[in-house]
Amino acid sequence: MGAADKAAGSSAGNSADNPADNPADNVADWPESVQRVAAALAAGGHPHGPHWLAVAARTSQQAADALGVQVGQIAKSVIFRRVSDDAAVLVVTSGDRRVDEAKVAAHTGALARADAAFVKASTGFAIGGVAPLAHATPAVTLIDRELFRFERIWAAAGHPNAVFPLAPGDLQRLTGALAQDVTASAP
Repeated sequence: MGAADKAAGSSAGNSADNPADNPADNVADWPESVQRVAAALAAGGHPHGPHWLAVAARTSQQAADALGVQVGQIAKSVIFRRVSDDAAVLVVTSGDRRVDEAKVAAHTGALARADAAFVKASTGFAIGGVAPLAHATPAVTLIDRELFRFERIWAAAGHPNAVFPLAPGDLQRLTGALAQDVTASAP
């Protein structure tokens, strides 16, 4: 796939788009966390369910490599802990960008880092598979406006092997979050 196809979000050649390439075709066989995401996607009227990757993708680069897309097309979920009330703050950002904690705090209030136990308890997902929806406890959610550079993005679906495709506008619709400037200046 050429760079122009990738930037446009083309799925040509992506093995994740071909259900025959998904080793776990039966949703009932997937982990509960992936089933929860699949149910939330279906309830939200999203036409694409999770895809099971042959390899775990715990980083944006690993996901991009597995899908054959640009790193920026990976919608990574970064969790913070809001100091005032211990609420989870989810920032869904482009995989090729770094979250600017000060910009996020300007929207949410003071933040602290979230450890793995906090992430699991508040979202129901382990680090490396945090989906942008279907959390155990609703999170304060911000979406990186940089994701709108792409027609198609890919997000974690509750497990390091599970992802789902969507447009950035679909991410807003499914999460109810607004797009914000939440990243450090582009390189």
